[in-house]
Amino acid sequence: MAASCFAQTAANLQACKARFSGNAPAFSAMPSRPAARVVKVRAEEGGKVTTTERKATNPGPAPLIFASEQSLSYLDGTRPADYGFDPLGLMDPEGQGGFINQAWLQYSEVIHARWAMLGAAGMIAPEILASAGVIPQNPAEVTWFRTGVIQPAGTYSYWTDPYSLFFLEVIAMQFAELKRWQDFRHPGSQGKQYFLGLEQVLQGSGNPAYPGGQFFNLFNLGKTPEAMKDLQTKELKNGRLAMLAVFGYGAQAVMTHEGPFKNLTEHLSNPTAHNILTNFSKVNLG
Repeated sequence: MAASCFAQTAANLQACKARFSGNAPAFSAMPSRPAARVVKVRAEEGGKVTTTERKATNPGPAPLIFASEQSLSYLDGTRPADYGFDPLGLMDPEGQGGFINQAWLQYSEVIHARWAMLGAAGMIAPEILASAGVIPQNPAEVTWFRTGVIQPAGTYSYWTDPYSLFFLEVIAMQFAELKRWQDFRHPGSQGKQYFLGLEQVLQGSGNPAYPGGQFFNLFNLGKTPEAMKDLQTKELKNGRLAMLAVFGYGAQAVMTHEGPFKNLTEHLSNPTAHNILTNFSKVNLG
């Protein structure tokens, strides 16, 4: 095994040498998952070891991102936005336990992605509208972290005090989230439970992440399985980007005490004075 590792290392060094000496292109295309792949599965049962082959198919070539032989043994390209990326082995069926399983992880990523897309848009939109004069407020007044229920962050003019509003939101969200959780555990169960005559709407398609129907798919998009998977892939790509964006909004707020739109305009006007390095110098640790 050691010999093979040294041989692999030597081969990598030779490739690097060729790349930087001009004998090979500086950048190569990202590897693609083959259209079909055979995975050997070794199992031991009753003291007898058996080896079987499992063929994983993929409808088309997809780029691989930091994929490993282990991750490709269970990430076969059939899921939307699957690039073989699983450095922690979270999707590995051998390590499943409790609610941490492939179905839950895939479902929770879709839900987090949708919330992040809504959040990223909602956090920056009021600031843009105020800067454009569409709404009467000053941009600083509608910065996302000043318009919530954190009392020291800003002032409010809602129909009730911020704490009452907060607890009403908690109760409403808890109700909605419990119904969503029950639909994940028992797909289609919400169509059997009375709810203001909306049972048919909430019945779903059997896949909790993609309920479909006239309410959740107004324009009847994704009429073929290929088109639907393409839309699901695009949704996850945008959702992953939005999750990073929301994290960036929070980090920028801590460092600059400004909204994301102002951070953007300041960076575009003077990139050398307003960037991630200069922002770190603004952090007040006291």
